[in-house]
Amino acid sequence: MNRQFEGKRIVRMKVGILAEAVAILALGIVMLTGAKETNPSRSTASEALIIEQNYIKWVDFTVSYEALCTAYDWDVKTHGTKHPVCWIDLLALTAAQSGGTFDKAALKNMEKAAKALSAGEKTLEEYTEKLKYYSYYQEAYAAALGGLVGEYERENTDSPEGCFETVYGLKGYFPLARGFDYTHYDDFGAGRSYGYKRRHLGHDMMGLVGTPIIAVESGVVEAMGWNQYGGWRIGIRSFDGKRYYYYAHLRQNYPFAEGLEEGSVVTAGDVIGYMGHTGYSVKENVNNIEVTHLHWGLELIFDESQKECDNEIWIDLYALTRFLAKHTQPVEKVEGTKEWVRSTDIKDPTVTDYQASQGYTPTKALQADDSRESE
Repeated sequence: MNRQFEGKRIVRMKVGILAEAVAILALGIVMLTGAKETNPSRSTASEALIIEQNYIKWVDFTVSYEALCTAYDWDVKTHGTKHPVCWIDLLALTAAQSGGTFDKAALKNMEKAAKALSAGEKTLEEYTEKLKYYSYYQEAYAAALGGLVGEYERENTDSPEGCFETVYGLKGYFPLARGFDYTHYDDFGAGRSYGYKRRHLGHDMMGLVGTPIIAVESGVVEAMGWNQYGGWRIGIRSFDGKRYYYYAHLRQNYPFAEGLEEGSVVTAGDVIGYMGHTGYSVKENVNNIEVTHLHWGLELIFDESQKECDNEIWIDLYALTRFLAKHTQPVEKVEGTKEWVRSTDIKDPTVTDYQASQGYTPTKALQADDSRESE
């Protein structure tokens, strides 16, 4: 969305709030009428309304840190075995059984299912054949988490320079460089008032000016520059088009990593910019944010029409941020500059595949779009 149309965005946000109220009212009606599943699972807030026009319209991402860790451990442990357990499938199965909650009972059921699946005692199809909402959770969680785990090549720092080893596991990175202090808490949905009243649709990580910002997942820089709400910001789209990562309030005067531009292909773990407190101003390069922090957001896109819609799908990232702390990127200073660069490299096959499929050149740029930016 171009800046001159920001007034229209305000109207759309108000319509979105009204739509949420309607969804909550519909949930109340469903609960009061005692609607029941054909299995013990409990229906969640918008399951009766989430899929329209053949694509998902809403995702309430409630997966806990403990659930992410448990499912991931089972995935890695069983990778390459006769009965591998996919962490996304396991999370979706658990959510379909529990109605989207991940309490102690749900985690216990997750462990039980993972053991049975990994031993070949029961198949995923047998577990899910009567779970009405399994396919929804599987698609929703695949969109949110799909690029974070897989096989890639990692630089072996104990071997001669240029030596890489093939590994399987977490290839998504924590959004701040290793060794830099930060604080955070779950602030998703909190009120914001600059410009218009709205909910906070991302996750804030407080730290020091100049802290290197790391690309969580490999992808293409789709937006870069100034936005009055996010200040200096970067938007990166995953190669499958499902995820839009938004990094905002970057440093005044020197916000971006050298050489980065719209259309650049980045690899997970690359330094893309630096923490600051720019934003809340129509004038560029202004520090109007009181507390230095990174705002990072994740929008899920199931259809291109959702890039500009009344109900963009942004998810709560607190648990996911904690989970990504398992994989941090060490960096080193470029002497005589303000630049930091990654000190260990990876080779992500999705980068190579994308470049081959697109006939990509470094100067190729995608059209930027401000419509998805919320902070």
